[in-house]
Amino acid sequence: MEISIATERCIGAAMCALTAPEVFTQDDDGVSRLLPGGAEGAHGTSVREAARACPVQAITLRGD
Repeated sequence: MEISIATERCIGAAMCALTAPEVFTQDDDGVSRLLPGGAEGAHGTSVREAARACPVQAITLRGD
């Protein structure tokens, strides 16, 4: 699964990090980031839920 984050759109709500903490984190400015290796170990269900939970739809998923 390919995961991308539109960091310019991210408002730092942290829903992704709360929903899929094995994949997402936030930087010092509160912007969501992928954890190193997070996409490789991504669990499809939690990542899809994190993308749906994002209030500004900043997460895009491709493939499964």
